[in-house]
Amino acid sequence: MRRIILMVLYNLPFVPYWWWQLCHFAKHTEEIPEPEKYALLKKITLHANKGGRVKIDVHGREHIPTGESFVFFPNHQGLFDVLAIIEACDQPFSVVAKKEVKDVPFLKQVFRIMKAKIMDREDVRQSLQVILAVTEEVKNGRNYLIFPEGTRSKHGNQVGDFKGGSFKCAVKARAPIVPVALLNAFEPFDRNSIAPVTVQVHFLEPIFYEEYKDLKTTAIAELVRERIVKTIAEQEKEAAIK
Repeated sequence: MRRIILMVLYNLPFVPYWWWQLCHFAKHTEEIPEPEKYALLKKITLHANKGGRVKIDVHGREHIPTGESFVFFPNHQGLFDVLAIIEACDQPFSVVAKKEVKDVPFLKQVFRIMKAKIMDREDVRQSLQVILAVTEEVKNGRNYLIFPEGTRSKHGNQVGDFKGGSFKCAVKARAPIVPVALLNAFEPFDRNSIAPVTVQVHFLEPIFYEEYKDLKTTAIAELVRERIVKTIAEQEKEAAIK
């Protein structure tokens, strides 16, 4: 909460106008071009992160596919995750979010602008409808971000189990799967501190349909998780040496 207040205070002269823009774009999201909406989100995120003393250290942008839609699969650390990836990625994407965060101020507007799909994890039928809808949108060229853990880890950079069902959208759409390793993304919002923090975003090499088509979704989930866990371990080892 303290860091959010710092972000607001640092950008106070611009906050009223940005808030109006967010609300306006959220209300008219169907009418506004995708690049224009994403540019607004990226601008606000960049200023907010700078004001909140959060540095985004990006690796592997060259691994993000161009010319075809894809699905990001990052480990989930907290409410800051999506904002970190927005700053790190230049290509617009949408997100599948759990219903518990759909009414959080600011995130609510961001999700509407991104045309996010809200999933009720306790409603199997509704979850299936979301999977089918995301599949069709990915087939039609929209990029997505899905958290395969289903909920955020509460143990820092430790990664929870990945659910195979999270990968059905990518499999059905035959889309590239892009593992994303997040480090320290829990610190900006989940710790009551305003000390400078660096969040690492690692876009790992994509896994294309030809590589995973013969695997079950549980095996795909484990493959993606292993690559993310390995990257986090390597970064933590490197940091310990320094």
